[in-house]
Amino acid sequence: MAIRTGIALDLSSIFAPNLLSSAWQPWKTSPQMEQALIDDYATWHCQYLRSLKGFFQTSAISPHTWERYRHASAPHKKRSIDGNSAATPLIDDYDKLQGPSLLKRTLGLQHNRHSVYLGPTSEYEPSVPKSGANYYSEVATLRHPSRVATFITLPDEHTYNQEEDISDLDTIESLVAPHGKALIHLYFRIVHPSFPILHKKVYLEKYSRTHREFSPPLLAAVYILALSFWGYSSDLSHLPKPDVSRLEKTALKSLSNVVHRPKLSTIQAGLLLLQRPNGSSWVLTAQMVAVAQELGLHLDCTFWDIPSWEIGLRKRLGWALYIQSAWASLVHGRPPHISAVSWKVQPLSESDFPETADDEDDEQGSTEVEKGRLLFSKLATLTQILSDILDILYFHSPAILADDADGRESGISEIEHVLEMAKPLQIRLRSWYSSLPETLSIEKVRPRKLSSTGYLHLAYYAVEVTLHRRIIRSISAATDNRLISICRTAAKARLTNAMQLVSRLRPEHLQSFWHFSSQYNFTILGIFQALLGSTATNEEDAEFYWGTLRDYCWTLRVSSKSAEFLATTANVLDRIQRNLDRPDMGSTCGKPNEIWEQIAADSEMEPFFIDPGNGQSSDFYEYPSHQHIDWSEDNIYS
Repeated sequence: MAIRTGIALDLSSIFAPNLLSSAWQPWKTSPQMEQALIDDYATWHCQYLRSLKGFFQTSAISPHTWERYRHASAPHKKRSIDGNSAATPLIDDYDKLQGPSLLKRTLGLQHNRHSVYLGPTSEYEPSVPKSGANYYSEVATLRHPSRVATFITLPDEHTYNQEEDISDLDTIESLVAPHGKALIHLYFRIVHPSFPILHKKVYLEKYSRTHREFSPPLLAAVYILALSFWGYSSDLSHLPKPDVSRLEKTALKSLSNVVHRPKLSTIQAGLLLLQRPNGSSWVLTAQMVAVAQELGLHLDCTFWDIPSWEIGLRKRLGWALYIQSAWASLVHGRPPHISAVSWKVQPLSESDFPETADDEDDEQGSTEVEKGRLLFSKLATLTQILSDILDILYFHSPAILADDADGRESGISEIEHVLEMAKPLQIRLRSWYSSLPETLSIEKVRPRKLSSTGYLHLAYYAVEVTLHRRIIRSISAATDNRLISICRTAAKARLTNAMQLVSRLRPEHLQSFWHFSSQYNFTILGIFQALLGSTATNEEDAEFYWGTLRDYCWTLRVSSKSAEFLATTANVLDRIQRNLDRPDMGSTCGKPNEIWEQIAADSEMEPFFIDPGNGQSSDFYEYPSHQHIDWSEDNIYS
């Protein structure tokens, strides 16, 4: 402590008379005088650090402590998007910025402070003066963006590991230097149009001043995703690629720090990191939902007293997180983190997206802005249907019978329950698909442009398969043969359409940005083929599905040269085939349990072919059959 006090006294005694005196008022100085003062400080700082470094080297203080001090006390560098650099003071409050700025009056992206939502059951009571004593202090202020929403704004200082932020930001920037500007341009060309969870102008405004204005994990996450498209930059493709693993390590470490001072940038960083290949994390998704609720992202902000661009950003982030939660629920086989009852975010509209076709980049390999907006909006509405399917058919529905006794007592078989619940969901899916605009057709690919429509169409078929997977599982040994035929024929039709989609994917699709769930969605199509093969009632039917599965794996293996994540999917499905080819397995027909159990034992991945509702495999259920349901295909699936 004595050492730190000595350093503080030395700094104030040397530096204060020159630059910190009350007589120095930079807004009254000429640019030349201001620059001279800055240069004097920079010269003094270099000399001071050289003498101080010797002191640290001869003391018991660790090299890490020296580096932390050096980064924290270094002159602040301005990094502009055009490459110019000059020293500039740190920004403490965006509301006090000179000149125009989008960041003035922001609620969720303030610098050096953060705002947390005070819920209706917290100790803060609007009708009681001074309720919640902790909310009234010299460092905390209350903000009311609407009549019913209240936030407390607190300083970032003294929050968990806040002193590491500058060091982390400098480390991140140094790992990609001097390519930061080019990587940001690459990100907004390819990733952002299809996954618009940033505000481009806000991001560029901050970067034009300094990389130190960002949240460390967000800066790193943008670089990480941009690095996936390194070859699509004429400025970068011929140069050595930065170390992605070091960026990821720094990003994840710093993300665990910034959740203690939540901002919209915390959610942005978490969502982007979850889009990495093999980056899906159930725990991180849950953490991001909790942070979002801290920020009030679950509320309707349509008429809040905040900048209009932030209203749109909050809605896009809210839906992006809703999408993340629902698809993570499907991937990991667990109930969603988000409840529709408490999620009040309003539907997306065109005005929630600030970029238009005029902002589109003409460079080859870019993504279309208008198409990206429609894609994101349609994925949000598709996800609402997926959430209902998971809720009704897998997790919470009373229609899913717990045991044989329940089935006998009700007098209704499980297949009847499932079909009754599935019919309106199937109708909604068909309506969603028929409402897709022509511009989102899988065939609509502009020359020299990447297209992410592949992941939207794949997501649709993954939802279809998820619905029919539950229907096939509900078939029992007592189910009428005609009903079995109808259900399996409908499932085969959906699977055939999905296989046709995969065969129509072009390099422009495969090399574009893919939502994190896409890897699993490719896998679930293969798993569904295996399910239909393992539950087939004759050898011919079984061999058809095992043959299509082999063809599908080959297609994925070839396509993985354009989309590396498909290699993981192919490996998972190869494990299934290896188990089926074992002599001790014999015929696959009628032996689903042995197959799934062996695959689960051999596979290192989560056994997503196990029913997430009750942990049972796809074996037949022993429920009595009843004859009072209309089994015509038109009635069941129309």
